[in-house]
Amino acid sequence: MGLLRGVIDPELGSDIVTLGMAKGAAVEADGLVRITVALTTAGCPLRAQIQRDVRDRIGSLPGVTRVKIDWSELTADEKATAMATARRNISERSPVTAVPATTRVLMVASGKGGVGKSSVTVNLAASLAARGLRVGIIDADIWGYSVPRMLGVDGRLQADERSGHIAPQRLAVGDGELLVVSMGFLVDDEETALMWRGLILQRAVQHFLEDVEWPSDLDYLLIDMPPGTGDVQMGIAKLLPRAEMIVVTTPALSAQKVAVRAVSMGRQNYLRIVGVVENMSEFVTPTGERFAIFGSGGGRRLAQTVGAPLLASIPIETAVATGGDSGAPIALGEGAAAEAFQELARVIAEDVAPPVDLTGCSARLLDAVDAALSAHDADQSSRLDVTAS
Repeated sequence: MGLLRGVIDPELGSDIVTLGMAKGAAVEADGLVRITVALTTAGCPLRAQIQRDVRDRIGSLPGVTRVKIDWSELTADEKATAMATARRNISERSPVTAVPATTRVLMVASGKGGVGKSSVTVNLAASLAARGLRVGIIDADIWGYSVPRMLGVDGRLQADERSGHIAPQRLAVGDGELLVVSMGFLVDDEETALMWRGLILQRAVQHFLEDVEWPSDLDYLLIDMPPGTGDVQMGIAKLLPRAEMIVVTTPALSAQKVAVRAVSMGRQNYLRIVGVVENMSEFVTPTGERFAIFGSGGGRRLAQTVGAPLLASIPIETAVATGGDSGAPIALGEGAAAEAFQELARVIAEDVAPPVDLTGCSARLLDAVDAALSAHDADQSSRLDVTAS
């Protein structure tokens, strides 16, 4: 049931295990996993979202061949308990992070440096924003922060005068928007070395999650993770149990082997592996000729090894590096790499990790409970006033 703790009711903001909606799980000999989920209302519009999340998380486990979900409905007492639990969780947390419960959190990770993870993060974020979405980026690669340069964004992070929270840097992209936080906005120049130890690094990233004024309608939050499986990675995974992971590798066998460790770290923290992106798959000449200079098939082998889909193969183009150096992401331009990033964004947004549909029933049920409690409190107050008079 551990993985199901990553399935969050988008409007109540708590996981289905804590809410008592996950009623049981059974694994059969042929790899079929049966999950029983009880909804607050049988016709709940959020059923499709919960079904997708359950199947994606459980289906990503090695050895699982199929996932079957048996639906039921909470009893009146169970609904009351679920609402009380959700209300208590909301009141007791401050919250743990400032990331809205409806935001899809995607960690972009790699087993080693030098595979173009930051480039994938920036270009995927730009492509999603170009589709009219609001996308946040946390540059959590503390030692190797490069996102500000790649987006052509500079300046300093400032606190909002009204809330006191950190205001992210904003960049309009077509009908969408990027909201960015990075250590690059806290230092004088990009060449400044940060010689911080693990606990301080974790705290810096924690500030980005807890103290940034992320908007309530944020569709995606992409986190450019440090390479490897150290303190920062594990700390973020524990702060964001509902997050999902995209693993970046190259065709080289060495990159593929170490990327398996990043997948292992994610799964040990009950994170769903969305899929694999193979970067620098081929060199593409201006005339369209392709050369597999780093070998071939590394991304597909990694995807098969970890039981996750290969989401995209991004070719090498001079324009990718040029765009990153000049702050003009290639994904917003033309060419083979641009098309690959745009297709990756389409696959993410339409197939494997679409934005959360805010149309649901749980919030209305919670509002009804709160309204009833407010009416009860008002009635009690009125009776006290009458008694006192």
